[in-house]
Amino acid sequence: MLLTIDVGNTHTVLGLFDGEEVVEHWRISTDPRRTADELAVLLQGLMGMHPLLGMELGDGIEGIAICATVPSVLHELREVTRRYYGDVPAVLVEPGVKTGVPILMDNPKEVGADRIINAVAAVELYGGPAIVVDFGTATTFDAVSPRGEYAGGVIAPGIEISVEALGVRGAQLRKIELARPRSVIGKNTVEAMQSGIIYGFAGQVDGVVARMKKELAADPDDVTVIATGGLAPMVLGESSVIDEHEPWLTLIGLRLVYERNVSRS
Repeated sequence: MLLTIDVGNTHTVLGLFDGEEVVEHWRISTDPRRTADELAVLLQGLMGMHPLLGMELGDGIEGIAICATVPSVLHELREVTRRYYGDVPAVLVEPGVKTGVPILMDNPKEVGADRIINAVAAVELYGGPAIVVDFGTATTFDAVSPRGEYAGGVIAPGIEISVEALGVRGAQLRKIELARPRSVIGKNTVEAMQSGIIYGFAGQVDGVVARMKKELAADPDDVTVIATGGLAPMVLGESSVIDEHEPWLTLIGLRLVYERNVSRS
């Protein structure tokens, strides 16, 4: 089996592949203070519960693919693969790793690894042109050209960041549950904030995507819009531009990159 690890600023998502199928997945908090040994214990605890894996760390794992937006966590995971999975092929997504997607940026090295991985999966699953909207700590919009190139993107504050900012900076406001309100017009402060977040972000997605489509393709209707990320379900029902929802897009991209760097090498 292939273990894929997507380290984001807030959460880390782990996926276990049997061939092309995600057979298990976990979501944990990203803590840059965790050491390699702590991460190894955490992995053992999670995977030890799966019936297809052995109780010993590494049993049943035939490959590992990792991308991380937090350098300190990437460093510790590199140590995990060296100390605890020394005999298992591992691919850490960083400059020099083959992705199959050309990057049309002023400085390709500054693009987040997860955004490139999302583009890899989008090209494989849907082809170009495409736009990936990833609802994470930040809401990112990534453009894939008709020729399958990473063409650039947009970065906006994420949903949770906005909720926290309202609670911190608003004298009479507080942190709220991220849930869909009864109506757009809130009947109390909590519902008014929920409405502003949910419908505000849906409007942001629709507006940004519409502008990106015009720059990306001669016919905007040719562009496939894919939503991913842990908070995507909050906006899916309210956005009019999202065509596909693929919650494991980054994990699928990691599987593809692993195959291009190990299985076919």
